[in-house]
Amino acid sequence: MSLTASRLNPSHAVHSAEVPAGEPWMHELRKGQYFRIVDLYGNQAVDTLFYNARDYSDRYSAQDTIRAQGNLYLTTGTRLMSSEGHVLLTIVADTCGRHDTLGGACANESNMVRYDISKGSMHACRASFLKAVTEWNRGMSKRDIAHNINFFMNVPVTPEGGLTFEDGISESGKYVEMRAEMDVLVMISNCPQLNNPCNAYNPTPIQVLIWEPPGE
Repeated sequence: MSLTASRLNPSHAVHSAEVPAGEPWMHELRKGQYFRIVDLYGNQAVDTLFYNARDYSDRYSAQDTIRAQGNLYLTTGTRLMSSEGHVLLTIVADTCGRHDTLGGACANESNMVRYDISKGSMHACRASFLKAVTEWNRGMSKRDIAHNINFFMNVPVTPEGGLTFEDGISESGKYVEMRAEMDVLVMISNCPQLNNPCNAYNPTPIQVLIWEPPGE
């Protein structure tokens, strides 16, 4: 883990919003802007996708990110790579220490397979992503919903190469902060998952903040 606090003052942010559990959020970042996600109550899972704001087919790639840094988990110093080999953002501050890039987003179908057929009607992150894409209405479709990051989520890899979904390691007020290395579109699904311990079985709101580059 690499714990690094930020020097940015929340009162100086040019944008601040609270995203309820189960809701999506989309926003464009300009190159050089800083973007923070705050786990307001602790152990919330924040499913997140990033895109080149000028070409949505060039988007966050888990494979390229893992290969570039030689680590399965994300923390301070990680460069979030795109499918075309571009650096989308760099994590510049992190008070949680580790974030998942393997577990993917919950879906109605996977909830039925993993938990019970009766869970199929429960809201899921894939549905939130689809809602966001539809409401954005700028040329994106379901095909643009790729494999995502799970900020604050704890998904250890077993010695056999399997994944387990464990109790979260985040706490109230923990955050991860990134600098946009190009114009980027952010898409978040603040996870509504009630069936695994990733968010202590209690989905809660998050806060998102944006700052201008220093000197602007």
